[in-house]
Amino acid sequence: MGKTLTRMDLSEAVFREVGLSRNESADLVESVLEHISDALVSGESVKISSFGTFNIRDKAERVGRNPKTGEEVPILPRRVLTFRPSHLMKDRVAQGNKR
Repeated sequence: MGKTLTRMDLSEAVFREVGLSRNESADLVESVLEHISDALVSGESVKISSFGTFNIRDKAERVGRNPKTGEEVPILPRRVLTFRPSHLMKDRVAQGNKR
């Protein structure tokens, strides 16, 4: 597996490309991530054009099965985060696979 992009990497990119100070760049990245997180926690969708859409889904309770023992166990209802990439992002990732 390749390298993982981190908050620090994003801050460094903002610093290099936008010209804010390192602290201002870090604050900007934190602010954007906080806005996204807050919207998702409150149940809103987050759509970033040419990138994708983050959604919250409520999953109902269901019966699961332990694959080793075959024992049935209840899976509690929960909220899950989903991401659906845009067509542009899908195409870009696919092009990267052809290199």
